[in-house]
Amino acid sequence: MSIYQFSCKSMDDTLIPLARYRGQVLLIVNTASKCGFTPQYRGLESLHRDYHHRGFSVLGFPCDQFHQEFATEEEIEQFCVSTYQVTFPLFAKVRIRGEDADPLFVYLKEAAPGWFGFTAIKWNFTKFLINREGECVRRFATATYPSQLRSPIEQLLA
Repeated sequence: MSIYQFSCKSMDDTLIPLARYRGQVLLIVNTASKCGFTPQYRGLESLHRDYHHRGFSVLGFPCDQFHQEFATEEEIEQFCVSTYQVTFPLFAKVRIRGEDADPLFVYLKEAAPGWFGFTAIKWNFTKFLINREGECVRRFATATYPSQLRSPIEQLLA
Protein backbone atom coordinates (compact mmCIF):
# COMPACT_ATOMS: atom_id res chain seq x y z
CA MET A 1 0.00 0.00 0.00
CA SER A 2 1.14 3.56 -0.65
CA ILE A 3 -0.11 7.12 -0.33
CA TYR A 4 -0.63 7.16 -4.09
CA GLN A 5 -3.96 5.42 -3.57
CA PHE A 6 -5.38 8.47 -1.81
CA SER A 7 -6.77 11.80 -2.95
CA CYS A 8 -7.13 14.81 -0.68
CA LYS A 9 -8.97 18.10 -0.96
CA SER A 10 -6.92 21.22 -1.53
CA MET A 11 -7.68 24.53 0.18
CA ASP A 12 -9.87 25.47 -2.80
CA ASP A 13 -11.85 22.20 -2.53
CA THR A 14 -10.18 20.55 -5.54
CA LEU A 15 -9.56 16.83 -5.18
CA ILE A 16 -5.81 16.21 -5.54
CA PRO A 17 -4.60 12.67 -6.20
CA LEU A 18 -1.45 12.09 -4.14
CA ALA A 19 -0.11 10.16 -7.14
CA ARG A 20 0.76 13.68 -8.35
CA TYR A 21 3.75 13.42 -5.96
CA ARG A 22 4.92 10.05 -7.29
CA GLY A 23 8.70 9.78 -7.15
CA GLN A 24 9.14 12.49 -4.50
CA VAL A 25 10.18 12.19 -0.89
CA LEU A 26 7.42 13.72 1.21
CA LEU A 27 6.89 14.93 4.73
CA ILE A 28 3.19 14.85 5.63
CA VAL A 29 2.34 16.95 8.69
CA ASN A 30 -0.88 17.63 10.59
CA THR A 31 -0.66 21.34 11.33
CA ALA A 32 -2.39 24.00 13.41
CA SER A 33 -2.12 27.79 13.36
CA LYS A 34 -2.78 28.53 17.04
CA CYS A 35 -0.53 25.98 18.73
CA GLY A 36 2.64 26.34 20.74
CA PHE A 37 4.35 24.35 17.98
CA THR A 38 3.04 26.58 15.16
CA PRO A 39 6.52 28.17 14.70
CA GLN A 40 7.51 24.81 13.20
CA TYR A 41 5.98 26.19 10.00
CA ARG A 42 9.22 28.15 9.63
CA GLY A 43 11.34 25.01 9.79
CA LEU A 44 9.00 23.06 7.52
CA GLU A 45 9.21 25.82 4.93
CA SER A 46 13.01 25.79 5.23
CA LEU A 47 13.07 22.04 4.52
CA HIS A 48 10.71 22.50 1.59
CA ARG A 49 12.80 25.26 0.04
CA ASP A 50 16.15 23.57 0.66
CA TYR A 51 15.21 20.18 -0.79
CA HIS A 52 12.40 20.86 -3.24
CA HIS A 53 14.81 20.99 -6.20
CA ARG A 54 15.93 17.44 -5.27
CA GLY A 55 12.41 16.00 -5.32
CA PHE A 56 11.12 16.74 -1.82
CA SER A 57 7.91 18.36 -0.66
CA VAL A 58 6.20 19.11 2.62
CA LEU A 59 2.43 18.56 2.56
CA GLY A 60 0.50 20.36 5.31
CA PHE A 61 -2.85 19.11 6.57
CA PRO A 62 -4.49 21.54 9.01
CA CYS A 63 -6.51 19.91 11.75
CA ASP A 64 -8.77 21.44 14.39
CA GLN A 65 -9.31 18.37 16.53
CA PHE A 66 -7.18 19.96 19.25
CA HIS A 67 -9.07 23.27 18.91
CA GLN A 68 -6.06 25.23 17.66
CA GLU A 69 -6.91 26.04 14.06
CA PHE A 70 -8.74 28.84 12.26
CA ALA A 71 -12.31 28.28 11.13
CA THR A 72 -11.77 28.51 7.36
CA GLU A 73 -9.16 27.39 4.88
CA GLU A 74 -8.88 30.98 3.67
CA GLU A 75 -7.88 32.15 7.15
CA ILE A 76 -5.39 29.30 7.49
CA GLU A 77 -3.76 29.99 4.15
CA GLN A 78 -3.59 33.74 4.77
CA PHE A 79 -2.00 33.18 8.18
CA CYS A 80 0.55 30.66 6.90
CA VAL A 81 1.62 32.76 3.94
CA SER A 82 1.72 36.12 5.72
CA THR A 83 3.32 34.90 8.95
CA TYR A 84 5.63 32.09 7.79
CA GLN A 85 5.86 32.65 4.00
CA VAL A 86 4.67 29.06 3.44
CA THR A 87 4.98 27.90 -0.16
CA PHE A 88 4.49 24.17 0.37
CA PRO A 89 1.05 22.71 -0.40
CA LEU A 90 -1.62 23.12 2.26
CA PHE A 91 -4.68 20.94 2.04
CA ALA A 92 -8.19 21.42 3.40
CA LYS A 93 -8.72 20.75 7.10
CA VAL A 94 -8.84 17.07 7.97
CA ARG A 95 -9.76 14.94 10.92
CA ILE A 96 -6.88 12.73 12.01
CA ARG A 97 -8.50 10.86 14.90
CA GLY A 98 -11.70 8.99 15.54
CA GLU A 99 -14.09 7.04 13.37
CA ASP A 100 -14.26 9.83 10.79
CA ALA A 101 -10.49 10.23 10.43
CA ASP A 102 -9.28 10.97 6.93
CA PRO A 103 -8.31 7.68 5.19
CA LEU A 104 -4.80 8.99 4.47
CA PHE A 105 -4.16 9.48 8.18
CA VAL A 106 -5.66 6.08 9.00
CA TYR A 107 -3.09 4.57 6.63
CA LEU A 108 -0.20 6.69 7.98
CA LYS A 109 -0.96 5.81 11.60
CA GLU A 110 -1.06 2.11 10.81
CA ALA A 111 2.04 2.21 8.62
CA ALA A 112 4.09 4.07 11.25
CA PRO A 113 2.69 3.63 14.75
CA GLY A 114 4.00 5.74 17.60
CA TRP A 115 5.59 4.64 20.87
CA PHE A 116 4.75 1.10 22.00
CA GLY A 117 2.73 0.53 18.84
CA PHE A 118 0.00 3.03 19.65
CA THR A 119 -1.42 4.48 16.46
CA ALA A 120 -3.16 7.56 17.90
CA ILE A 121 -1.84 10.98 16.93
CA LYS A 122 -1.46 12.78 20.22
CA TRP A 123 -1.00 16.37 19.03
CA ASN A 124 -0.43 18.80 16.19
CA PHE A 125 2.71 18.64 14.06
CA THR A 126 3.09 14.87 14.00
CA LYS A 127 5.20 14.18 10.93
CA PHE A 128 5.25 11.21 8.55
CA LEU A 129 8.19 10.67 6.19
CA ILE A 130 7.30 9.09 2.84
CA ASN A 131 9.83 7.51 0.46
CA ARG A 132 9.86 7.87 -3.34
CA GLU A 133 7.67 4.76 -3.66
CA GLY A 134 4.91 6.41 -1.61
CA GLU A 135 5.50 4.27 1.46
CA CYS A 136 5.40 5.72 4.95
CA VAL A 137 8.82 4.87 6.39
CA ARG A 138 8.95 6.83 9.64
CA ARG A 139 6.89 8.86 12.08
CA PHE A 140 8.17 11.80 14.10
CA ALA A 141 6.56 13.20 17.22
CA THR A 142 5.35 16.75 17.66
CA ALA A 143 8.44 17.72 19.65
CA THR A 144 10.75 16.63 16.82
CA TYR A 145 11.66 19.89 15.14
CA PRO A 146 12.01 20.10 11.36
CA SER A 147 15.74 20.82 11.64
CA GLN A 148 16.15 17.34 13.17
CA LEU A 149 14.73 15.74 10.02
CA ARG A 150 17.47 16.78 7.61
CA SER A 151 19.47 13.57 7.91
CA PRO A 152 16.53 11.18 7.41
CA ILE A 153 15.31 13.29 4.45
CA GLU A 154 18.78 13.37 2.87
CA GLN A 155 19.08 9.58 3.21
CA LEU A 156 15.87 9.14 1.19
CA LEU A 157 16.94 11.72 -1.39
CA ALA A 158 20.33 10.05 -1.97
